[in-house]
Amino acid sequence: MKYLVTLFWSFVVGQAVCYLGGALQSGTYDFKFSTIISLTIGVLTCILSFVMKPKHATSQA
Repeated sequence: MKYLVTLFWSFVVGQAVCYLGGALQSGTYDFKFSTIISLTIGVLTCILSFVMKPKHATSQA
């Protein structure tokens, strides 16, 4: 569930950033391009959070 929430918010925030970035630079807003970029960053974030989990040390007494 946390991965779906991460992808949802990366989509929403990515759309807002691309829209505002295009407006500030007097460029055009491309929905398809900003969707691909934002969801790619969201997937990379999910993968990095899975890979970078701390390893639990086992104590040997």
